[in-house]
Order: sequence, then structure tokens, then C-alpha cells
Amino acid sequence: PMFPGGPLADPAGSHHERRIRSFRPRRGRVTPGQGEALRRLWGQWGLDIDGLSRIDLGELFGDPDLPVVLEIGFGMGEATAQMAAADPDTGILAADVHTPGQGNLLALAERNNLSNIRVANGDAIILLREMLEPASLAGLRVYFPDPWPKKRHHKRRLIQPEFIALAATRLRPGALLHCATDWEPYAEQMLEVLTADPHFENTQPDGGYSPRPDFRPLTKFEGQGLEKGHVVHDLIFRRRDT
Repeated sequence: PMFPGGPLADPAGSHHERRIRSFRPRRGRVTPGQGEALRRLWGQWGLDIDGLSRIDLGELFGDPDLPVVLEIGFGMGEATAQMAAADPDTGILAADVHTPGQGNLLALAERNNLSNIRVANGDAIILLREMLEPASLAGLRVYFPDPWPKKRHHKRRLIQPEFIALAATRLRPGALLHCATDWEPYAEQMLEVLTADPHFENTQPDGGYSPRPDFRPLTKFEGQGLEKGHVVHDLIFRRRDT
């Protein structure tokens, strides 16, 4: 690993098939503070997604009764830290491949005494499929995933029927699946895919987009987009009981 005791560069290695990826692996430039956080805190709050064993979320968070939400793609982690601070009775398993962001989120968690955050490094699909138990999650958040705007790259978008079907197996009844994007064509695809899956129901009676809920912070990146005239769409669907 780049940081002794820290996240691995390719935790799943050759254990699982090389399919089309919905993300670009990014190591990026890590600041001294982020690197220090990775070295010191990864063993306590970090998890490499190697796909080799199931995770006991109660054991991971030190509380068997703590509801746990999976967040896929957290950037630099500021919004994740804000959500964790606002809701200490919910655990957040935050998955990403961006090393500086992993270090930054760990540093934020320590600085703000956020014991309800765990950081997962690697492919979230492998995490869902191989490492999480059925009906183990109280929610799933996918905020501003890569829109892959070119038509030939649309197959790389995360929100596809196969992914939603997989997510349905890991979400408990009543769990919320919450997506947000500022890319209009991707928002339309998300709405179509989620509406078509029989395991989910739209929380909006009109079957459309949701207002941004108070629990999703307005990030600096999102604010800059709004200033440029971008329209952000939230989609909140609930896992049906059957």
C-alpha cells in the first residue's frame, strides 16, 4: 500500500471478474494531513473491499442495533461528516476509490468525534454483492455519481437495472434509496430505472423528483453548480416490504 497500514491500491485484485467499471480509480495527490490520517486511522475505521468475506455491520460499528446506511462516492467527505454529525444514531459506511477523500473523511471523523463513520476502499458493487448480508442496510445514498455524459459511456453509469436489483437484495424493507444528480439526462435515466423496479416505490405521490431533504447537506460543489444554473434532482425511493 502507498500508506503503510492504509488502503490497498486494488483490494479485490484478481478475485473477481473485470467488468465495465462505473468509476475511475483515483489515487490523487494526498496532503500530509490526509496521509497521516490514513496511516493512523485506517486500521480502526477503514475497510478494504476485497470481496473475500462477509461483513458483520454490528461488529464493524461496535453496535449490533445501529442502522447502517451505505453511501457510494463521497468525494472529500464534508457532506458525509455533516450527515454523520447530524444523525449520530445512524452508521454511515462510506465507499469511494479516491484516496485523498478517504484520508480527509477519516481526519474529519476524528476531529469531530464521529464514531458512526466507516470508510470503505474499492468497488461498491463487490461490497454489495460479496460482502454485505441480505437486508442488512437501512439505506443507500448515491450523490452526484459520474454522469458519463458521452453516449458511448452510458453503459458505465452506476444506476442501471442490474445495480438497482442488487441493491434491493441488501436493503431492508422500508429502507430509502436516495440519488442526486445535476446532470439532467442522468436524472431522467435514474427516474426511469428506479420506477421500473418492482422492489421500490417513489416517495413522491406524483412519481417525480423529490425536494432536497434537510438531511442532505448542500455541498460547496453543488452550490457552485447552482450558481451556474445547474438544476439538481433528488430521487428518493423506498424499499417495498416484498
